[in-house]
Amino acid sequence: MSMKKRWFALFTVPLFFVFIVVVIVPFLTGVYYSFVSWDGLPKNPMKFVGFANYAKAFQDTRFLSSLERTTVFTLITMVTVNVLALGFALVVTSKLRLRNVGRVMIFMPYLIGGLLLGYIWQFIFKTILVYIGKNAGIGFLSKSWLSSPVPAFIALIIVTVWQLSGYMMLIYIAGLTSVSADLREAAKIDGCTESQVTRSIVIPLMRSSFTICLFLTITRCFMVYDLNLALTEGGPFGSTVMAAMYVYNKAFVTKSYGPGQTEAVILFLFTAIIAVSQAVMNKRKEVEA
Repeated sequence: MSMKKRWFALFTVPLFFVFIVVVIVPFLTGVYYSFVSWDGLPKNPMKFVGFANYAKAFQDTRFLSSLERTTVFTLITMVTVNVLALGFALVVTSKLRLRNVGRVMIFMPYLIGGLLLGYIWQFIFKTILVYIGKNAGIGFLSKSWLSSPVPAFIALIIVTVWQLSGYMMLIYIAGLTSVSADLREAAKIDGCTESQVTRSIVIPLMRSSFTICLFLTITRCFMVYDLNLALTEGGPFGSTVMAAMYVYNKAFVTKSYGPGQTEAVILFLFTAIIAVSQAVMNKRKEVEA
């Protein structure tokens, strides 16, 4: 074995081992648990039930409702996040004086953990906005948004968009800066305006950035839990219980570990199919720069 391969193995093998122990083994164990009836307590025996848990999962109307709710949440958030992130990227890559300050300010919300972010915005929605609404006579702010189903759902979307837009902006910035300046200059010489260059040349050449951002947004939104827990706790009346929260409550709160793990596997497969499908379709349409 050459020295290069030895160094490669030295750095790769330990990480590969950690990946197997931390990711692969727990995943396969979880798949096994989806075929048993168990309450999660080590002292109680497991009972193999085959695909019975999967049959029950597709008859669980509350789980299906949470999955439908999460799909709507993901669709709205995905579109909003990527539109704003692309807009921010176009602004901060322009010749504005404060573009670097803008990058930092827009990206900063992503650095805040989901739990902390949720509690901060819970205080904003319950206290600050209500105070402003009552004193300024603004009707829709005079009552906490988190006390009604539809406003609470909208609040969850707003906070998620506020958190993710900055991170996606960085990926779009990387895509924008990777487009050759010679192509832009040649298009302008041919008489194209700045907006025409952006629409017809820059955006088609950065399709890989769209693929990455859509994939990350979809997976993050379908698996949202910490922000959901801290901001709304699934309320009011269970109207904002996303699929990940429902699965967690099923497994660990109601002590239905087997069925809960089954629904977790279904959620994973559902998310993976959607995310990978869009990635494959966008990959085929990518334009070589």
